[in-house]
Amino acid sequence: MSGDQPVSLSPLPPERLFTRCDPHSLPFQSTAELADADDAIGQERAMEAISFAMGMRHRGFNLFALGAEGTGRRSLVMRLLSRQATERPAPGDWVYINDFEQNQRPKALSLPAGRAILLKKDMDWLIGELGQALPAAFEAEEYRNRRQAIEDALKERQEQAFGAIAHDAGKNGVALVRTPVGLALAPMKDTEVLSPEQFKQLPDDQQDRFKTDMAALQEKLEATLKLVPKWERESRASLRALDHDVVAFAIEHLLDELIAKYSDLPAVLTYLTAVAADVAANVTDFLGDDDRSAKVRRSLGGDAFRRYRVNVLVDNDQTQGAPVVYEDYPTQPNLIGRIEHLAQFGALITDFNLIRAGSLHKANGGFLVMDARKLLMNPFAWEDLKRALKVREVRIESPGQSMGILSTFSLEPAPIALDLKVVLIGDPMLYYQLSHHDPEFSELFKVAADFDWRMDRSPQAVLELARSVATLTRKEGLLPLDQGAMARVVEQASRLVEDAEKLSTHMASLADLVREADHWAMQDKVGIIGAGHVQRAIDASIRRQDRVRDNVQEEIRRGIIHVATSGSETGQINALAVLELGNFAFGHPARITARIHAGKGDVIDIEREIDLGGPLHGKGVLILSGFLAARFGETEPLSVSASLVFEQSYGGVDGDSASSAELYVLLSALSGVPIRQDLAVTGSVDQFGRIQAIGGVNEKIEGFFDLCVSRGLSGSQGVLIPASNSAHLMLRADVVEACRQGRFAIYPVEHVDQGIEVLTGVPAGEADENGRYPVGSVNRKIQARLAAFLHRPERLLDRDKKPELD
Repeated sequence: MSGDQPVSLSPLPPERLFTRCDPHSLPFQSTAELADADDAIGQERAMEAISFAMGMRHRGFNLFALGAEGTGRRSLVMRLLSRQATERPAPGDWVYINDFEQNQRPKALSLPAGRAILLKKDMDWLIGELGQALPAAFEAEEYRNRRQAIEDALKERQEQAFGAIAHDAGKNGVALVRTPVGLALAPMKDTEVLSPEQFKQLPDDQQDRFKTDMAALQEKLEATLKLVPKWERESRASLRALDHDVVAFAIEHLLDELIAKYSDLPAVLTYLTAVAADVAANVTDFLGDDDRSAKVRRSLGGDAFRRYRVNVLVDNDQTQGAPVVYEDYPTQPNLIGRIEHLAQFGALITDFNLIRAGSLHKANGGFLVMDARKLLMNPFAWEDLKRALKVREVRIESPGQSMGILSTFSLEPAPIALDLKVVLIGDPMLYYQLSHHDPEFSELFKVAADFDWRMDRSPQAVLELARSVATLTRKEGLLPLDQGAMARVVEQASRLVEDAEKLSTHMASLADLVREADHWAMQDKVGIIGAGHVQRAIDASIRRQDRVRDNVQEEIRRGIIHVATSGSETGQINALAVLELGNFAFGHPARITARIHAGKGDVIDIEREIDLGGPLHGKGVLILSGFLAARFGETEPLSVSASLVFEQSYGGVDGDSASSAELYVLLSALSGVPIRQDLAVTGSVDQFGRIQAIGGVNEKIEGFFDLCVSRGLSGSQGVLIPASNSAHLMLRADVVEACRQGRFAIYPVEHVDQGIEVLTGVPAGEADENGRYPVGSVNRKIQARLAAFLHRPERLLDRDKKPELD
C-alpha cells in the first residue's frame, strides 16, 4: 500500500445479506401434497450409528445418542428401535415363585411368552379348587372314621396299660386313683381307700407290706407314664400320615391336569411337585384340632395359600416383537425393581408376591431408552445400571441392602438374566464428561449416535424439511403451508443456524414456528398458512421476549449509556456484543476506549485486572499485544503502554469477538487518527492481523442498525464484519432494504489494515524494505509516535543538562 492509496473496500451487495428461498423453486403448491417423512432429516450419521448398535450382538455395544435438545433424538431413536423390534421375536415371561426351603429367597422362572399369566391363573384355580377339595376330604365319613380309629386305638392302649396296673394293685389291696396332679397309688381296706391317718393306725408289718407293694407298683406306673408321650407321638404321626394321604388324594387329580398342561416345562413341573409336597407337609397350617373345615375356609381367604401363588413380573403375552421401553423417571427402584411392604399390626411385612418389576425387567430381550441427565440425577441408579450391564443380570435390592446399612429382614430374590440394549439420550457435553471421568462408561456404551444441529441447504434437504413439516401438520391437525410459507420456514431454518448455506435440524423450534403460524392463520380464518403468517409468528415470538433489548436500546437513545453513531473520536470505537436470555439473543453496541502513555509496551486490560474479563477475552487482548509487538517492535522496543476498557460495562466480559475492535481503537490512540463513530465493529483477530469469524453476526448487525434507525439513518452508518462471516448473513428484511437503498452498509473485512482504512478514511500503509511506512499513513503515524516515546527520555535528559539562563 502507499500512503495516498484511497480506501477501496466496498460494502456487501444486498443479495449477499440474505439468501432467499424462491417459493417457485419448491415442487409443490401446498405441503398437503407431500408424503410423510420417514426419518429425521439431516441425521444420516446418527441413523447409521443406531442401526449398527442395534445389530451388534456383542456385549458393551450400548448406545449414547448425543445432540442438542430438539434435534429429534428421542423420536428418531424410538422410531428406529420400534422398527427393529418388530423383526425380533417376543422375549419370554418372568415370574417369581416361593422357595419352600428358603422363603426369603424367591425363585425366578423364565417362561415362554404368554405362559406366565396362564400359570398364575392355573395356580389361582388350584388354590380355589383346594379350597373346595380339602374341606370335602376332611369332612368325609371315611376320614372321620379313620381318624376316630387312630384316636380310639391310643385311648384303648392307654386304658389297657393302666388297667393292668390297676388290676395288679387291686390284688395287693392297693388302689390306682386319679388326683388333680395325675395318677397315684393308695392303700385299701375292704374296698375303701385309707386316709393317711388311717394308714398310720395300721400295724407296722401291714404298713411295711403296703409300702413294699406300692413301691413295686409305682415303678410299673412310672414306666407306663413314660410310654404315654411316645404313644401320643405315634398317634399324631398316624394322624399326619392320614392327613397327608387325604391331601394327596384330594389334589392328585388337580395336579395331574396341571402336570399334563406344563409337561414341556421341566421347571414348572418341579415347582408343582414342590407345591404338592409343601401342601401335604404343612396341612396343619390349614387344619386345626377343632372345627377343621371352618379353619380351612378361613385360611383360604387369608394368607395361608399366598405362598402357592405366582407373581408375574413380566408378561409379554401381548408384546409384538421385542419390547421398546422408555423410562421417563429412572430412579433406582423404577430401574431395577423394588420390594413393596404391607403394614400389618404396626409392622411392615413382605413376601415374594410384593416384588415389582423395573424397567430393566420390562425391556429385557429388547431395548431400554432413558434420558442420561435424569438417570445421573437419581442416586444409585447409574451404578446399579452399570452393574447390571456388566454382570448381565438384574438383582433387586434396596440401597440400604447394597450398602450394608439395612439390618432388618428383607427378601433376596434370585437375579434375572439380562439381555437387552440400553440407549441413553443426552447432550454432547454430558457424553464427553462421562467418557473422561467414568472409565466404565466407554466399556458399556461403545457406540455414539451424534445428532447434527444443522445440514446442508440443498434442494433435497429443503424438500425433506417440507415433508417433515407436512407430517407435523397432518399429525397435529394444523393447516397446510403454501409455497411462500414453506420458503419462509426454510429461510428461518438458515437463520437459526446463522448460516445461509445450512439448515437447522432443530425440529422443535421449527415445529413451534409452524404451530404459531397456524394460530395466526386460524385468526385470519383462512384455510392455508401463508408467508405472512409465518413472519407474524416470528415477529410475535420476538416481541414476547425483547423487553430487555428495548430497555438497552432506550438507555442508549436517552444517553444513559454513551454510544455515538455520528462524528469521529480518537481512541474510541463501537464494538458489538450479543446477550442471550433463554432462547432469545440480541445484539447491542458497546463503547471501547483506549488511552496510551509512556511505558514498556504493556497493554492493560482493565476488565481482566478487576476480574470481569473472561479467559477468552484475555486471550484476545494478548493476541493483539503480539500483533503490535511484531509490527512495531521488531527493531526498537515499544516504549508505550496502553489501557483498554469496555465503558459502562458492569458485568463479566468474555469472548474474543471484540479483539479486532480493541486493536482498531489502540491503533487510533497510537496514531492520533480519529475513528468514525457511525460504524461498529465485530470480529476477532490473530497475531498476523487477519480478521476471524465470530458468532451472532446477524444479531450484532441488527442491534447497531436498530440504534441507528432510532436516531435516524444518515447513509454513512454501517458495520464491519469478518469477511468469513459473509456466508452466515441472514439479516432482517428492513436491514437488507436499508442496505439496498444505500442508507446502511455491511463491510467484509479480511485484515486489520482494511478495517482501519474504513474506520479512519486514512490508508493503513505498507512497510518498505527498510520497515518504514508511507508518509500520512496510519502505520507511519504510529511509528512516529512510538519513536517520540522512545526518544523522549533522551530529550528530557538533554534538557536537564542545558544551563539555566539568568
